[in-house]
Amino acid sequence: MNVDKGYVDAPIPEGVDLKEEIKRLKKEKHAVIMAHYYQREEIQEIADYIGDSLALAQLAAKVEEPVIILCGVHFMGETAKILCPEKTVIVPDLSAGCSLADSCPADDFKQFIKENPGHTVVSYVNTTAAVKALTDVVVTSSNAKQIVDSLPKDEKIIFGPDRNLGNYINSITGRSMKVWDGACHVHEQFSIEKIMKLKEENEDAKVLVHPECPKPIRLIADKIGSTQALLNYAIENESKKFIVCTESGILFQMQKQCPEKTFIPAPPEDGTCACNECNFMKMITLEKLYNSLKYLAPEIEVDEKLAKKAIKPVKRMLKISKDLGIIK
Repeated sequence: MNVDKGYVDAPIPEGVDLKEEIKRLKKEKHAVIMAHYYQREEIQEIADYIGDSLALAQLAAKVEEPVIILCGVHFMGETAKILCPEKTVIVPDLSAGCSLADSCPADDFKQFIKENPGHTVVSYVNTTAAVKALTDVVVTSSNAKQIVDSLPKDEKIIFGPDRNLGNYINSITGRSMKVWDGACHVHEQFSIEKIMKLKEENEDAKVLVHPECPKPIRLIADKIGSTQALLNYAIENESKKFIVCTESGILFQMQKQCPEKTFIPAPPEDGTCACNECNFMKMITLEKLYNSLKYLAPEIEVDEKLAKKAIKPVKRMLKISKDLGIIK
């Protein structure tokens, strides 16, 4: 077994039914498969749980199975391991990183905090364990507004790493948080001109926008919200057509739950592709999932001392979210 490439590089028997074997191995290994909404369709189809970052963090803390196969990116696996140090947490490809997390190196963020003393540090969940260890409370796009609102009005706050989400939260809370200058490459790439053209061609379409998008995209939104919030809106709204400004993986669930509705992926600025995909999220394949279950590798490891620091802001997020009724 070779994991030098970040995943188990092992031959798969010819003719094997991957989906059936994954189901069998899952039972044999007492494992649970979790997948983010941005994963490939075939991964979402076979997962036991599908959700956004908040849902996956919550589930990781609750599931009874001793093995968690997390089909997402590296920081999601770290979060699950921090919450469940006694469990085996597998991400089928450890090379599945996150441009947003990468935009906030822990040493640089530590210096930013040092230069702004007396601030409460609020960090988006899309960060490394090392950045979480520097944080007072973690947030997701589902609960960022409510958690910031729960802090005293005069509290000085640092928000990292997503500048678009941070500035959006500032605009809807009236805060003046100091925002780290990071961003997600997927949400930064949407073309306002192409979206406006789609809107002209589909005047009856509602525009759904993730708060990681830049302000010009947010300004044309009918709904701004987390991946889960956008899905809920699509299900509940009477409109039959939606232009979706977030990673295109969510369209699978939208179409699945609303087969009578039309969902149009918002295009990126560059290239001829009609949709905008996260290359990291799409690194997880059925083959890698199969081998990760078969060999229980590659496993996520988090330094024990680091994990003890990083778990505090994550648990604080979950507690505040529970107290506010965001999660049960």
